[in-house]
Amino acid sequence: MTGVGAMEVRDVTQGRAADGDGAPAVDALRVWRERAAAAVPADRAEAEAGIRLAYRRAGLAEPERVVWARSPREGVELVRALRDAGPSVREAVRTAPWARERARLLEELGPAGWSAHWSATGERLWGTTQALVDRVRRGVLEELAGADRRRETEIRLILLDAVLGQHDAPWLAAFPTDRAPLDGLARVCRSAGWWWPFAKAAVVCERPVALHRDEAGRLDSGDGPALAFPDGFALYAWRGMPVPADFLEELSTLTPERIRAEENAELRRVMLEHYGYERYLDDSGARPVHRDETGTLWRIDLAGDEPVVMVEVVNSTPEPDGTHRTYWLRVPPATMTAREGVAWTFGLAAQAYAPLRET
Repeated sequence: MTGVGAMEVRDVTQGRAADGDGAPAVDALRVWRERAAAAVPADRAEAEAGIRLAYRRAGLAEPERVVWARSPREGVELVRALRDAGPSVREAVRTAPWARERARLLEELGPAGWSAHWSATGERLWGTTQALVDRVRRGVLEELAGADRRRETEIRLILLDAVLGQHDAPWLAAFPTDRAPLDGLARVCRSAGWWWPFAKAAVVCERPVALHRDEAGRLDSGDGPALAFPDGFALYAWRGMPVPADFLEELSTLTPERIRAEENAELRRVMLEHYGYERYLDDSGARPVHRDETGTLWRIDLAGDEPVVMVEVVNSTPEPDGTHRTYWLRVPPATMTAREGVAWTFGLAAQAYAPLRET
């Protein structure tokens, strides 16, 4: 990058927008990343001071009380039960100051300069952090709403009204946070989890006590919660895929028979990954019966039952970590070729299966 725009972007990232603690620009992104992933108890005094400062920066009276929740799930329940808290002031406390700062930097840097600045700061944290936020929201919805559509709408709106605390780190990383108007919000980000600002009260959440992710930043744990909060609210996942809590307990005792009996294709894939494809084929007495450019056809003969026939295919699109995922597709026992099996999964005859591009 050359020219005036590059100098302006470098100026912002190295100084005023780098970090509220005055960290050098080279370390600032790492600091914000650590804040987003912090799984330690909240600094409640610092968080409450940040909340009160954020109200003052917005020209509002400080909240009369700050109520603590042990997780976003409990936070939603407390918000639903609040009485005499007044209206939400999220627009004034969070949305308006962010919009002013963004407009200021956009005018200062120009569209190209702002785009480069965002790419060098917040965008680098956005994907994995937003995926975590979305997963927490889904988990809260599943636990508190279930199949109740009316309650789901209410809870979804409450979740969307939250200020995200530590998970606001990506966008805060792009702005100066050592002064008004974002210094209060940044103090909460450094100290606590999600929070809800109302005219007379604020509800603020503890941070998680455990967070486990794989090299691609996806929730991932094979022996317990991938994300856990002090009140027991927890999310279980294997390489980013949500799984039931009791499912993980079963992984250590898997057998080929249990894997074949699993009807959920995604859970069966997790079982196969954990058990090991080669081990599964060895232990199952499987044998390859056909190979072509679409994959490999495997057959497992079962006494007193129809054979299990599966096509092994490799996804040509790489995962975020650069690896290529292998899929095992259950196909009819009479399948004779790999192409025929893959075509069957698309509802086609082998002769009609001719993809323009593998994905």
